[in-house]
Amino acid sequence: MARPRNRKRINLALQGGGAHGAFTWGVLDRIMDEDDIEIAGISGTSAGALNGAAYKSGYLANGIEGARHNLEWLWRQIGSVGDMRITDWVREFTPAPVVMAQAAGFSAAYAVADVASRMFSPYAYGPFYQHPLRSVVDQFDFGRICTAEGPRFYVCATNVRTGKARVFTGDEISTDAILASACLPTLFQAVEITDPETGQTDPYWDGGYTGNPALFPLYDKELPDDIVVVNINPLERDDLPTTPQDIQNRINEISFNSALFNELRAIHFVKRLIDQGAITPGAMKDANIHMIADDDLMRQLSVATKTVPNPLIIGKLRDAGRAAADKFLTEHKDDLNHRGTADLVAMFG
Repeated sequence: MARPRNRKRINLALQGGGAHGAFTWGVLDRIMDEDDIEIAGISGTSAGALNGAAYKSGYLANGIEGARHNLEWLWRQIGSVGDMRITDWVREFTPAPVVMAQAAGFSAAYAVADVASRMFSPYAYGPFYQHPLRSVVDQFDFGRICTAEGPRFYVCATNVRTGKARVFTGDEISTDAILASACLPTLFQAVEITDPETGQTDPYWDGGYTGNPALFPLYDKELPDDIVVVNINPLERDDLPTTPQDIQNRINEISFNSALFNELRAIHFVKRLIDQGAITPGAMKDANIHMIADDDLMRQLSVATKTVPNPLIIGKLRDAGRAAADKFLTEHKDDLNHRGTADLVAMFG
Protein backbone atom coordinates (compact mmCIF):
# COMPACT_ATOMS: atom_id res chain seq x y z
CA MET A 1 0.00 0.00 0.00
CA ALA A 2 1.38 3.39 -1.02
CA ARG A 3 2.11 5.89 1.73
CA PRO A 4 0.00 9.08 1.89
CA ARG A 5 1.60 12.05 0.12
CA ASN A 6 1.45 14.32 3.18
CA ARG A 7 3.25 11.89 5.42
CA LYS A 8 5.03 13.07 8.53
CA ARG A 9 8.70 12.09 8.76
CA ILE A 10 10.23 11.66 12.21
CA ASN A 11 13.32 10.31 13.92
CA LEU A 12 13.11 8.11 17.00
CA ALA A 13 15.57 8.31 19.91
CA LEU A 14 15.13 5.14 21.98
CA GLN A 15 16.49 5.03 25.52
CA GLY A 16 17.93 2.00 27.26
CA GLY A 17 16.64 0.67 30.55
CA GLY A 18 16.81 -3.11 30.59
CA ALA A 19 13.45 -4.89 30.57
CA HIS A 20 11.72 -1.52 30.85
CA GLY A 21 12.46 -1.26 27.12
CA ALA A 22 9.19 -3.17 26.63
CA PHE A 23 7.56 0.27 27.06
CA THR A 24 9.26 1.28 23.80
CA TRP A 25 7.85 -1.84 22.13
CA GLY A 26 4.39 -0.51 22.94
CA VAL A 27 5.24 2.97 21.65
CA LEU A 28 6.48 1.55 18.34
CA ASP A 29 3.43 -0.69 18.07
CA ARG A 30 1.11 2.33 18.40
CA ILE A 31 3.08 4.55 16.02
CA MET A 32 2.84 1.82 13.38
CA ASP A 33 -0.95 2.25 13.44
CA GLU A 34 -0.44 5.62 11.71
CA ASP A 35 0.09 5.01 8.00
CA ASP A 36 1.00 8.66 7.41
CA ILE A 37 3.99 8.64 9.79
CA GLU A 38 7.37 7.56 8.39
CA ILE A 39 10.23 6.66 10.73
CA ALA A 40 13.25 8.05 8.90
CA GLY A 41 15.96 7.52 11.52
CA ILE A 42 16.44 5.58 14.74
CA SER A 43 19.13 6.09 17.39
CA GLY A 44 19.04 3.43 20.08
CA THR A 45 21.00 2.49 23.17
CA SER A 46 20.82 -0.85 25.02
CA ALA A 47 17.16 -1.95 24.96
CA GLY A 48 16.56 0.90 22.52
CA ALA A 49 19.11 -0.64 20.15
CA LEU A 50 17.40 -4.03 20.45
CA ASN A 51 14.02 -2.48 19.67
CA GLY A 52 15.42 -0.49 16.77
CA ALA A 53 17.14 -3.53 15.24
CA ALA A 54 13.99 -5.66 15.59
CA TYR A 55 11.86 -2.92 14.04
CA LYS A 56 14.13 -2.21 11.05
CA SER A 57 14.85 -5.82 10.09
CA GLY A 58 11.19 -6.78 10.45
CA TYR A 59 9.95 -3.75 8.55
CA LEU A 60 12.26 -4.39 5.59
CA ALA A 61 11.23 -8.06 5.56
CA ASN A 62 7.47 -7.60 5.60
CA GLY A 63 6.45 -4.02 6.28
CA ILE A 64 4.46 -3.13 9.39
CA GLU A 65 3.41 -6.72 10.03
CA GLY A 66 7.02 -7.86 9.85
CA ALA A 67 8.05 -5.18 12.36
CA ARG A 68 5.23 -6.11 14.75
CA HIS A 69 6.15 -9.79 14.52
CA ASN A 70 9.85 -9.12 15.13
CA LEU A 71 9.23 -6.92 18.18
CA GLU A 72 6.87 -9.45 19.72
CA TRP A 73 9.39 -12.22 19.05
CA LEU A 74 12.16 -10.18 20.70
CA TRP A 75 10.20 -9.61 23.91
CA ARG A 76 8.98 -13.19 24.02
CA GLN A 77 12.65 -14.19 24.04
CA ILE A 78 13.57 -11.66 26.73
CA GLY A 79 10.59 -12.64 28.89
CA SER A 80 11.06 -16.36 28.14
CA VAL A 81 7.42 -16.67 27.13
CA GLY A 82 6.27 -18.78 24.21
CA ASP A 83 3.16 -16.68 23.54
CA MET A 84 2.53 -13.27 25.12
CA ARG A 85 -1.24 -13.87 24.81
CA ILE A 86 -0.94 -16.39 27.64
CA THR A 87 -0.22 -13.55 30.05
CA ASP A 88 -2.67 -11.01 28.59
CA TRP A 89 -5.74 -12.14 30.52
CA VAL A 90 -3.73 -12.67 33.73
CA ARG A 91 -2.47 -9.05 33.77
CA GLU A 92 -5.95 -7.76 34.53
CA PHE A 93 -5.81 -9.52 37.90
CA THR A 94 -2.18 -8.81 38.83
CA PRO A 95 -1.19 -6.36 41.61
CA ALA A 96 -0.21 -2.75 40.97
CA PRO A 97 3.25 -2.22 39.41
CA VAL A 98 4.69 -0.92 42.71
CA VAL A 99 3.72 -4.20 44.42
CA MET A 100 5.20 -6.25 41.59
CA ALA A 101 8.39 -4.17 41.71
CA GLN A 102 8.72 -4.81 45.44
CA ALA A 103 8.16 -8.53 44.89
CA ALA A 104 10.82 -8.58 42.15
CA GLY A 105 13.22 -6.79 44.49
CA PHE A 106 12.81 -9.51 47.09
CA SER A 107 12.87 -12.39 44.61
CA ALA A 108 15.59 -15.03 44.89
CA ALA A 109 16.74 -14.42 41.31
CA TYR A 110 17.28 -10.72 41.90
CA ALA A 111 18.84 -11.22 45.34
CA VAL A 112 21.41 -13.67 43.97
CA ALA A 113 22.23 -11.47 40.96
CA ASP A 114 22.48 -8.34 43.11
CA VAL A 115 24.83 -9.93 45.64
CA ALA A 116 26.92 -11.52 42.90
CA SER A 117 27.31 -8.20 41.05
CA ARG A 118 28.63 -6.54 44.23
CA MET A 119 30.99 -9.33 45.28
CA PHE A 120 32.23 -10.86 42.03
CA SER A 121 33.57 -9.50 38.78
CA PRO A 122 31.86 -10.79 35.62
CA TYR A 123 35.34 -11.98 34.67
CA ALA A 124 35.28 -14.48 37.55
CA TYR A 125 33.15 -16.84 35.44
CA GLY A 126 36.10 -17.64 33.20
CA PRO A 127 35.31 -19.92 30.23
CA PHE A 128 31.74 -20.41 31.47
CA TYR A 129 30.79 -16.78 30.77
CA GLN A 130 28.39 -15.91 27.95
CA HIS A 131 26.29 -12.79 27.47
CA PRO A 132 22.67 -13.95 28.04
CA LEU A 133 21.37 -11.98 25.06
CA ARG A 134 23.91 -13.25 22.52
CA SER A 135 21.75 -16.19 21.41
CA VAL A 136 18.86 -13.77 20.81
CA VAL A 137 20.82 -11.06 18.99
CA ASP A 138 22.59 -13.64 16.81
CA GLN A 139 19.19 -14.39 15.25
CA PHE A 140 18.72 -10.82 13.96
CA ASP A 141 18.89 -10.34 10.19
CA PHE A 142 21.93 -8.08 9.96
CA GLY A 143 21.69 -7.98 6.18
CA ARG A 144 18.56 -5.89 6.62
CA ILE A 145 19.72 -4.04 9.76
CA CYS A 146 22.91 -2.81 8.06
CA THR A 147 21.42 -1.89 4.70
CA ALA A 148 20.99 1.73 3.59
CA GLU A 149 17.34 0.97 2.84
CA GLY A 150 14.66 1.89 5.34
CA PRO A 151 15.31 4.08 8.39
CA ARG A 152 18.86 5.12 9.21
CA PHE A 153 19.89 3.15 12.28
CA TYR A 154 22.48 4.11 14.91
CA VAL A 155 23.67 2.15 17.96
CA CYS A 156 25.54 3.84 20.80
CA ALA A 157 28.13 2.18 23.08
CA THR A 158 30.79 3.56 25.45
CA ASN A 159 34.48 3.04 24.71
CA VAL A 160 35.98 1.89 28.03
CA ARG A 161 39.49 3.02 27.08
CA THR A 162 38.59 6.58 26.03
CA GLY A 163 35.32 7.12 27.90
CA LYS A 164 33.79 8.45 24.68
CA ALA A 165 30.61 7.52 22.85
CA ARG A 166 30.97 5.29 19.80
CA VAL A 167 28.08 5.26 17.36
CA PHE A 168 27.84 2.23 15.10
CA THR A 169 25.92 2.44 11.84
CA GLY A 170 25.64 0.60 8.53
CA ASP A 171 28.03 -2.34 8.20
CA GLU A 172 29.54 -1.51 11.61
CA ILE A 173 26.44 -2.87 13.34
CA SER A 174 26.82 -6.46 14.48
CA THR A 175 25.86 -8.77 17.32
CA ASP A 176 28.85 -7.42 19.27
CA ALA A 177 27.88 -3.77 18.65
CA ILE A 178 24.37 -4.32 20.00
CA LEU A 179 25.63 -6.36 22.97
CA ALA A 180 28.19 -3.64 23.69
CA SER A 181 25.40 -1.09 23.77
CA ALA A 182 23.65 -3.22 26.43
CA CYS A 183 26.74 -4.13 28.46
CA LEU A 184 26.31 -3.17 32.12
CA PRO A 185 29.86 -3.46 33.50
CA THR A 186 28.86 -4.97 36.87
CA LEU A 187 26.91 -7.74 35.16
CA PHE A 188 28.63 -8.43 31.85
CA GLN A 189 32.17 -8.58 30.53
CA ALA A 190 33.12 -5.70 28.23
CA VAL A 191 32.51 -6.48 24.57
CA GLU A 192 35.70 -6.16 22.53
CA ILE A 193 35.35 -4.82 19.00
CA THR A 194 38.11 -4.32 16.42
CA ASP A 195 38.08 -1.25 14.21
CA PRO A 196 38.60 -2.58 10.64
CA GLU A 197 40.29 0.66 9.56
CA THR A 198 42.87 0.95 12.37
CA GLY A 199 43.04 -2.68 13.49
CA GLN A 200 42.76 -1.51 17.11
CA THR A 201 40.59 -3.54 19.47
CA ASP A 202 38.72 -1.64 22.19
CA PRO A 203 36.42 -2.80 25.00
CA TYR A 204 32.91 -1.33 25.19
CA TRP A 205 30.32 -0.87 27.91
CA ASP A 206 26.69 0.23 27.90
CA GLY A 207 26.02 3.23 25.69
CA GLY A 208 23.82 4.80 28.37
CA TYR A 209 26.84 6.36 30.05
CA THR A 210 27.63 8.56 27.05
CA GLY A 211 24.42 8.68 24.99
CA ASN A 212 21.06 7.41 26.18
CA PRO A 213 20.31 7.70 23.35
CA ALA A 214 22.78 9.66 21.23
CA LEU A 215 20.89 12.45 19.44
CA PHE A 216 23.71 13.92 17.35
CA PRO A 217 23.58 11.27 14.58
CA LEU A 218 20.01 12.42 13.90
CA TYR A 219 21.16 15.96 13.03
CA ASP A 220 22.04 14.81 9.49
CA LYS A 221 20.58 17.22 6.93
CA GLU A 222 18.90 14.37 5.04
CA LEU A 223 16.91 13.43 8.15
CA PRO A 224 13.80 15.32 9.33
CA ASP A 225 13.99 17.96 12.05
CA ASP A 226 11.65 16.10 14.41
CA ILE A 227 13.20 13.85 17.07
CA VAL A 228 10.80 11.86 19.25
CA VAL A 229 12.57 10.74 22.42
CA VAL A 230 11.06 7.64 24.01
CA ASN A 231 12.11 8.15 27.61
CA ILE A 232 12.03 5.18 30.01
CA ASN A 233 14.21 6.59 32.80
CA PRO A 234 12.30 9.10 34.98
CA LEU A 235 13.75 12.57 34.68
CA GLU A 236 12.52 13.58 38.14
CA ARG A 237 11.67 11.86 41.44
CA ASP A 238 10.04 13.83 44.25
CA ASP A 239 10.86 11.36 47.03
CA LEU A 240 14.32 11.09 48.55
CA PRO A 241 15.67 7.55 48.01
CA THR A 242 16.72 6.06 51.37
CA THR A 243 17.07 2.30 50.88
CA PRO A 244 20.25 0.91 49.29
CA GLN A 245 18.24 -0.33 46.30
CA ASP A 246 16.45 2.99 45.77
CA ILE A 247 19.69 4.97 46.10
CA GLN A 248 21.46 2.78 43.56
CA ASN A 249 18.47 2.97 41.22
CA ARG A 250 18.41 6.78 41.33
CA ILE A 251 22.17 6.96 40.79
CA ASN A 252 21.70 4.86 37.65
CA GLU A 253 18.80 6.99 36.43
CA ILE A 254 20.73 10.24 36.89
CA SER A 255 23.88 8.92 35.23
CA PHE A 256 21.92 7.42 32.32
CA ASN A 257 19.93 10.64 31.80
CA SER A 258 22.94 13.00 32.05
CA ALA A 259 24.12 12.53 28.46
CA LEU A 260 20.59 13.07 27.16
CA PHE A 261 20.23 16.23 29.28
CA ASN A 262 23.50 17.56 27.88
CA GLU A 263 22.36 17.10 24.29
CA LEU A 264 18.93 18.60 25.00
CA ARG A 265 20.61 21.57 26.68
CA ALA A 266 22.75 22.09 23.56
CA ILE A 267 19.64 21.93 21.36
CA HIS A 268 17.92 24.49 23.59
CA PHE A 269 20.96 26.79 23.32
CA VAL A 270 21.04 26.52 19.51
CA LYS A 271 17.31 27.24 19.28
CA ARG A 272 17.79 30.38 21.40
CA LEU A 273 20.58 31.56 19.07
CA ILE A 274 18.38 30.90 16.02
CA ASP A 275 15.47 32.80 17.59
CA GLN A 276 17.81 35.73 18.35
CA GLY A 277 19.09 35.77 14.76
CA ALA A 278 22.63 35.01 15.93
CA ILE A 279 22.91 32.02 13.58
CA THR A 280 22.33 32.08 9.84
CA PRO A 281 19.16 30.08 9.02
CA GLY A 282 20.12 26.58 7.90
CA ALA A 283 23.62 26.75 9.35
CA MET A 284 22.65 24.43 12.22
CA LYS A 285 19.90 21.89 12.74
CA ASP A 286 16.80 23.45 14.28
CA ALA A 287 15.53 20.26 15.90
CA ASN A 288 11.94 19.83 17.00
CA ILE A 289 12.06 17.76 20.20
CA HIS A 290 9.16 15.62 21.40
CA MET A 291 8.98 13.17 24.31
CA ILE A 292 6.89 10.08 24.95
CA ALA A 293 7.12 8.86 28.53
CA ASP A 294 5.16 7.58 31.53
CA ASP A 295 7.24 8.77 34.48
CA ASP A 296 4.45 7.93 36.94
CA LEU A 297 4.63 4.26 35.98
CA MET A 298 8.42 4.16 35.82
CA ARG A 299 8.69 5.68 39.29
CA GLN A 300 6.68 2.73 40.61
CA LEU A 301 9.14 0.24 39.13
CA SER A 302 12.73 -0.41 40.18
CA VAL A 303 16.15 -1.64 39.16
CA ALA A 304 14.88 -5.17 39.92
CA THR A 305 12.22 -4.97 37.20
CA LYS A 306 14.92 -3.78 34.79
CA THR A 307 17.22 -6.73 35.39
CA VAL A 308 14.79 -9.60 36.10
CA PRO A 309 12.44 -9.76 33.08
CA ASN A 310 8.93 -10.67 34.21
CA PRO A 311 6.44 -11.43 31.41
CA LEU A 312 3.57 -9.81 33.33
CA ILE A 313 5.51 -6.57 33.86
CA ILE A 314 6.71 -6.69 30.24
CA GLY A 315 3.08 -6.90 29.15
CA LYS A 316 2.08 -3.99 31.39
CA LEU A 317 4.96 -1.93 30.01
CA ARG A 318 3.96 -2.70 26.43
CA ASP A 319 0.39 -1.61 27.15
CA ALA A 320 1.62 1.54 28.92
CA GLY A 321 3.82 2.37 25.94
CA ARG A 322 0.88 2.07 23.56
CA ALA A 323 -1.22 4.28 25.83
CA ALA A 324 1.51 6.93 26.15
CA ALA A 325 2.06 7.01 22.39
CA ASP A 326 -1.69 7.23 21.81
CA LYS A 327 -1.91 10.23 24.15
CA PHE A 328 1.05 11.90 22.43
CA LEU A 329 -0.42 11.37 18.96
CA THR A 330 -3.85 12.59 20.03
CA GLU A 331 -2.41 15.79 21.46
CA HIS A 332 0.55 16.46 19.19
CA LYS A 333 0.38 14.61 15.88
CA ASP A 334 -0.48 17.86 14.08
CA ASP A 335 2.63 19.46 15.61
CA LEU A 336 4.97 16.96 13.95
CA ASN A 337 7.10 18.60 11.23
CA HIS A 338 5.96 22.03 12.48
CA ARG A 339 7.14 22.60 16.06
CA GLY A 340 8.61 20.82 19.04
CA THR A 341 6.39 19.84 21.96
CA ALA A 342 8.96 19.08 24.69
CA ASP A 343 9.23 22.10 27.02
CA LEU A 344 12.97 22.75 26.80
CA VAL A 345 12.51 26.20 28.34
CA ALA A 346 11.09 24.63 31.52
CA MET A 347 13.97 22.14 31.57
CA PHE A 348 16.81 24.59 30.99
CA GLY A 349 15.46 28.12 30.96
